[in-house]
Parts: sequence; structure tokens; C-alpha cells
Amino acid sequence: MNQTFKANELVTVVTENRTPPNCDITLNIRPVKAENGSAEAVWQVDENFINGVGVAMGGYVASAADITMAYAISSLLESSESFFSINLQTTFHKPVAVGEAVVEAKVEKKGRKVAYLIAKVKQNGKLAATVHSSVMIINNEE
Repeated sequence: MNQTFKANELVTVVTENRTPPNCDITLNIRPVKAENGSAEAVWQVDENFINGVGVAMGGYVASAADITMAYAISSLLESSESFFSINLQTTFHKPVAVGEAVVEAKVEKKGRKVAYLIAKVKQNGKLAATVHSSVMIINNEE
């Protein structure tokens, strides 16, 4: 069953070991840290994510970063706030292969309405992709 969270409750997947949203399960990614504007996740890259030339499809790499950045911004939000991505820019440095990848994300700047985040996808200790995101913050009480 799909878990639904208020935006600031997403961190309870890490802090209270709650079942993550379906997108996390589908992507085979497990958040291991979400606090103070930063997050980390472990992504198990399997054959389902491999394209025709034998590497992980770029959209999956960007999705892993997007998911991890969601945990980072969630750790800073109030219960009345929510968010959605308005921009996602990915730079690929090397291919991601089958195996474990680590995604690290942090909020670089958070304003009242917009936050800017960065994520790094690493495999075997080497930088595979850098992803920048802008997210719109909305107050559900306004």
C-alpha cells in the first residue's frame, strides 16, 4: 500500500523506519539519513535500470537524486508546508553500472518560496552525476 506523508513527515521513513513511498520502492532506493537539510540514500542499481548500451538510463540516475533531494528539503519544512520540483538539471560524469550507488543531497539555500538543492550520485567512490534542483515551497495554510 502506498504511504502518503505530509512533506515534513517524509523524514520519518528514516527516523521511524516507516515504509517509503512507492517511487522509492520502485527505484530500489533506501534513504539512510535525512536531517538539517541534508540526506543520503543507497541505491541498488539492478538490470531493470540498464539501457541498451549497458549502463543505467540517465532518467533513473536523475530520479535517484530527485528522491534523495526530497528527503533533504523535507527535513527543513514546517507541517503546513509542501514542495514540488520546478527544475532539475543533471550533469553526467561517468556511467552508473549494476551495483550499489550512494546519493548525497543537501539544501544549498532555502527561501520562503524557493529552495535550491544539489545531489551527487557516486558509485565505487567516484562521482557519476551531479544534479541541481529548484523546488517551490508552498504553505498549505495560505
